[in-house]
Amino acid sequence: MIYVGNAPGKGRGVFAKKRFSKGELIERAQVVVVPHSEREYLDKTVLHNYYYKWGEKLEDAALSLGYGSLYNHSYDPNAVYVKKIEEFVIDFVALREIEEGEEITVNYNGRPDDKSPLWFEPV
Repeated sequence: MIYVGNAPGKGRGVFAKKRFSKGELIERAQVVVVPHSEREYLDKTVLHNYYYKWGEKLEDAALSLGYGSLYNHSYDPNAVYVKKIEEFVIDFVALREIEEGEEITVNYNGRPDDKSPLWFEPV
């Protein structure tokens, strides 16, 4: 239902193979949790830009399998991610209708309306 393609100016991105309705599950991505004591090692690699903060205190890291680490950021996203800590999954859900061929984006800050600065300058 989704695929990885070229997102102009951003590199890779996740795109819709079909139309998604508002509230529809786009992807349920399993995660591999890296404990806080090992997270510092991820921060020294390219994976620093691909993990989610995880756990009750957000001290651990979670590497998403599937396409979960390839969604691009937008301050006006068409999807949201929902971390399900006890299930070791992240659900990606459509915030509005997403057309076939449209890039699927999320707000890296978590909440769709959070305009806080990121650790990089978004394109």
